[in-house]
Amino acid sequence: MREKKTSDGPETARGEGRRTRRHDPQRRERILDASLDVLVEDGVAGITHRKVAARADVPLGSVTYHFASLTELCGQAFAWYVEQRSAEYEALFAEVTSREELIDVLVELVRGVPSRHRGAVLGFELRLAALRDPALRALTQEWTRSSRAVLARFDGPEAADRLDALLEGMIMHTLLSTEQEPREEIRAAIVHTLGPTSGTGR
Repeated sequence: MREKKTSDGPETARGEGRRTRRHDPQRRERILDASLDVLVEDGVAGITHRKVAARADVPLGSVTYHFASLTELCGQAFAWYVEQRSAEYEALFAEVTSREELIDVLVELVRGVPSRHRGAVLGFELRLAALRDPALRALTQEWTRSSRAVLARFDGPEAADRLDALLEGMIMHTLLSTEQEPREEIRAAIVHTLGPTSGTGR
């Protein structure tokens, strides 16, 4: 009996060690976050299972276990991005109660693009990928519906559609420009797109 206990002890310890290493409930999310980092740096054309594994600090087999193909990996990563970005976008307007506050938030949304470079680049990477992969267009449509629904609370759906299109263009311009556009010009464009005051408020 002592010999069995002696042999069982190390085996149990080793088994517990293996279970501890395998117990990683956030691993899938870490892989998705790492995938987004690689997409920002290398785009869809440059992503590989190996790059993602290195960025996530997980074995290569873990990535291929969760995502058998790069198509699946990119699709799930972009879906993860849309989910997170939609929540962040909603939160930006949580305290807005007037037209002036809305305009202030929108101006800062455009001007703050450099500090949110990762999210902005991912948005355009998704759109570019969706041009070539129709399966991803459901995600671009989901994001558009979500962002426009937030904006529509303040000035109706038609103004929201116009404003959303303006913001997309201005954000891309800010990403690509070597000089930041003056705050007054950004504000004027937003005010013009919103149109005359029509009782904006929540």
